[in-house]
Amino acid sequence: MQIHPLIESSEALHQFVDLIKGSDFIAVDTEFMRENTFWPELCLIQVADAHHAAAIDPMAPGIDLAPLLDLLVDNEEVLKVFHAGGQDVEIIFNLTGKTPHPIFDTQIGQMALGQAEQVGYSNLVEAWLGLQLDKGARFTDWSRRPLDKRQIDYAIGDVTHLAKIFPMMLKKLIKTGRGHWLDEEMEKLADPSNYAIDPEKAWQRIKVPSRKPDALGRLKALAAWREREARNKNLPRGRIVKDETLADLAAHPPKSQDGLGSVRGLSATWRSNDIGGRLMDALANAKPLPKDDMPDRAPRGPGLGKEGALVADLLKLLLKIRSRELNAAARLIARSDDLEALAAGRRDDIPMMKGWRYDVFGHAALDLVEGRVGFAVKNGKLVMSEIEAPAPAETDA
Repeated sequence: MQIHPLIESSEALHQFVDLIKGSDFIAVDTEFMRENTFWPELCLIQVADAHHAAAIDPMAPGIDLAPLLDLLVDNEEVLKVFHAGGQDVEIIFNLTGKTPHPIFDTQIGQMALGQAEQVGYSNLVEAWLGLQLDKGARFTDWSRRPLDKRQIDYAIGDVTHLAKIFPMMLKKLIKTGRGHWLDEEMEKLADPSNYAIDPEKAWQRIKVPSRKPDALGRLKALAAWREREARNKNLPRGRIVKDETLADLAAHPPKSQDGLGSVRGLSATWRSNDIGGRLMDALANAKPLPKDDMPDRAPRGPGLGKEGALVADLLKLLLKIRSRELNAAARLIARSDDLEALAAGRRDDIPMMKGWRYDVFGHAALDLVEGRVGFAVKNGKLVMSEIEAPAPAETDA
């Protein structure tokens, strides 16, 4: 594979894109900083196909990333391969308003070929290529210039290894017949709605025990206010106000701005500063959360009950057994919410009761719930065992 010098000009980038745009796939990775900002600061982009690899410096003066971004989001002929690519996809979405497509994530791919649910990149490389990576440059400050050779070599290695692993993984997925297991997961990863965060929905990511419409309405207003403040100032949300402080303010709102000085997590300056005034305006304009927007109750609520909870635990045990037999990650096959919904008596709108998930697990889960499958120990291992129907009772002639 040809490793190109660090690309720092529009001309060099254009030439590199011309080399790889006809490839079947490209491996993509990014290096970024986001500890001190709301928006991730893109510091490096690494790209490789089967024959060429390069790192591109998006911070280089005057560089035009358009040819590369067009390849990533508009060229449907080239598959884009990532590993644990959620944040990489988010960065590309922030730059273009689109997501890469079609897409493949090797972390998700590995879930269909092994029981690990979130295999790290180093472990993936060791498993497929037998290489141990030097992690020394992993936590470097990627925004500092100039980048040294060790940093660039480390960064490019992320995509050169990925470009070797992907064809091997694809071959095994085809051989095992599990490639179609991943179609839905990859489309979810590429769904733009995952990355276009609506400030009016920001409250849904904050854990709060209250189900009171007025408290949730205040939480919604406060979360939207914080989202806009963080974006405008380009600061992490927690630098504005932490989640637990927002939840406390929603549950126990102060009567006046002066009361903000007594709120845990806020400084005394909030009694009189402008941001404190904007927070109070958000509280003043908050309305109780409409009934239709109320969050669903947890599955282990009244609909599940104690007996249903025990059934859900048995289903989780069954999933562990089936996952081991298939050598696939349990989370790819079914989620806890699915198991609890089945235990509570639901049958519709459960992902594991459709398609390949039903074929490999859902039907067995249904058999367990309906009494056709039990557990047995064979050769020291816990396995599923069909339960024979009792013979009909004999009657006197």
